[in-house]
This record gives sequence, structure tokens and C-alpha cells, in this order.
Amino acid sequence: MKTRLVGSTLVLFATSFAQSPNAPKSFLPQAERLPPGVTSGSPSQQTFHITPLKPIEQLRREALQAEPPREQGKRTPDLVEVTKLDSTIHLDIRYASTNNFMGTPLYTQARAFLQRPAAEAVVRANRVLKPQGYGLLIHDAYRPWYVTKMFWDATPDDKKKFVANPSEGSRHNRGCAVDITLYELKSGHEVEMPSGYDEMSERAYPDYPGGTSEQRRLRGVLRKTMEEQGFKVFEFEWWHFDYKDWQQYPIMNVRFEDISK
Repeated sequence: MKTRLVGSTLVLFATSFAQSPNAPKSFLPQAERLPPGVTSGSPSQQTFHITPLKPIEQLRREALQAEPPREQGKRTPDLVEVTKLDSTIHLDIRYASTNNFMGTPLYTQARAFLQRPAAEAVVRANRVLKPQGYGLLIHDAYRPWYVTKMFWDATPDDKKKFVANPSEGSRHNRGCAVDITLYELKSGHEVEMPSGYDEMSERAYPDYPGGTSEQRRLRGVLRKTMEEQGFKVFEFEWWHFDYKDWQQYPIMNVRFEDISK
């Protein structure tokens, strides 16, 4: 099974192909080895890492000093906090912790905001899933522009298709993209998908044929449910969904702590 590899100079963890003795065999079949840069374990427990091209504090300083692209003729933003619309939607905001591909916190608060129509669509999707025994778990939603610039400037060229170009802004910057997965209502645990969140490999593609049949089924349940509510999956990431009206909203650079002020 073909897998795009990351050069060894980009990996923070040892690039071993050996299966972890504690990893369930159903998640790591003999023909499907972990890409370098991915920690061992089941996909929901795996974290992909890069070595940023510049020191984190330099990236942050330069991004905060930069200005996002200016746009005209856009709708007035109306960011709302998703969990205030539906408290049964769970959060695991990776960029507010060290558990992300940069290995450092990028946000000061673990919150999820979206433009109101997109947030309401996520709530509808969550309601559709409940009779099936699942709920939605959000990893990221609205993202300030300066963080997108940090991602771009930190990421090696051969992985830049997985991050947005700050000169164009991202759909996360517009409050119209959400990184999302499923959790089981009965256990409260995140389900297993063919790859972990933010993994920069072919396992992350929404049509990747590997993984277990159950992982692919769950990926399909998520995609179908989100697309029925007006979202479209990103071609390189099964977890990333863009809301249909994203073009109508401006690129934003406001921090979470300033949204409600």
C-alpha cells in the first residue's frame, strides 16, 4: 500500500517502522506501516510532528507583526461559540495544547467558534448522528490568520499542501471550516479513523483505501452527515470540512479572548 514518506530530517520522533507492542493489530496491519513522524498506537492516540523551519517564538513574532490580506464586499462576521448552541458537542482543541503537529500551544483558550450559519449546520449534523450512537468532537474551527501564517512558515515545502497559504487566507480564518470527528455516545470515547488528526500522509485522504473496514465506515458516516448539512470535505484531510458559503466571509485575525469583547 503506497504511503508518502516524510524526510527523516523533518521528524521529531524516531522514524521506526516497527509496530508498537501495545498497538492493537487491527489498527496496524502488516501491510500498513506507520509513516515516519507518527507516534505509535491507535490512530486516535497518534500525533504527527514536524520540525518547524524556524524557532516557534520567531514564527509567532513574525506572524503577529504581519497583516492579513485585505478584502472588500464581504458579509459582516457573526462568530458564535459552537458549544453554547449544543453542549453535547465535545471539544479537543489540539492547538491549545502541545498535542499537535507543531508540538506547542498556538491558542490561549480551548474554544471553537464558527460563523452562525456554519455553527447551526454543525448542530444539525450532531442531532442526525445521535440516533446512530455518535456525537461530534471538534479539534479546530475558526483560526486567527496569524496562526495560519505560523503553520505555513513552519511547514516544509513537501507538506505545504496540508496547510493554507496565508497570502490567500484559509477557510478556518473565515470561520467557515471545522476539523471534526466522531465520538461514541455510550463510552464518550473518540472513534478510530484511518489516520490520526493532522497527519500529513496519504492515510489522511478522505478516499484512502487503507485502515480497517470499520474505520472507513465511520469516516463515511462523518462525511455523509456533514455533506448533508452543507459542508464539503477537504481533498487531503478526512476531518476538515468547509461550509458552503465560506467565500462570503472575510479573513479574520481576532484572538479568541477578544471575540466576545
